[in-house]
Amino acid sequence: MSTSVSIQDKKAFIQWFLEHYQLKKRESVWILNYLSNHESMLANVHFIREARFCPRGIIISTRCSDDVPFRFYKDHIVTTDAEKSFHDIRLNRHEPIYIQLSFENANQNAEYSAVLEDNPFLPDDFFITKREKLLASEFLNYTLFQNRQKDLLAQIDYALDYKDVIAFKRYTESLKKLKEAYDSDQPFHLEE
Repeated sequence: MSTSVSIQDKKAFIQWFLEHYQLKKRESVWILNYLSNHESMLANVHFIREARFCPRGIIISTRCSDDVPFRFYKDHIVTTDAEKSFHDIRLNRHEPIYIQLSFENANQNAEYSAVLEDNPFLPDDFFITKREKLLASEFLNYTLFQNRQKDLLAQIDYALDYKDVIAFKRYTESLKKLKEAYDSDQPFHLEE
């Protein structure tokens, strides 16, 4: 992602975008055209991902998107009223505005990627991927399994040392169930 995009590149992108996509709200077209026609304002326009985290952000969706048609964030206020948003943009023309465009395959679109900038307002833990969550979950399950197995083996050894047949059977059965649950990738419940 780019850190600084020229005004001309932003303007060219907006024109390209409006030529190739139909927006869910006609007011969104007005806003983008307004920004495109005021180069001094384009300097404060930043195309980013996840506008909901920005102090002043807009989500604009196309008809090919499942996202909300329009959403405007200002501080902790959220509105779907595009006309109020347009009024805020005009009145606060020197404040940064962060725009997220939601359209089919946006993450794979070269034109959009060329104007995307880093979002400085994303929380630190935002980019934890599904794979990382899965790996963390697997590691946690493995660690729990190892600890419980170690405890059961110690209890089995203790039962053997004291020739406690009932305890031995109970702990070996618990160990067997624990291994079956872990091997089948099913979430297992640790028995005490």
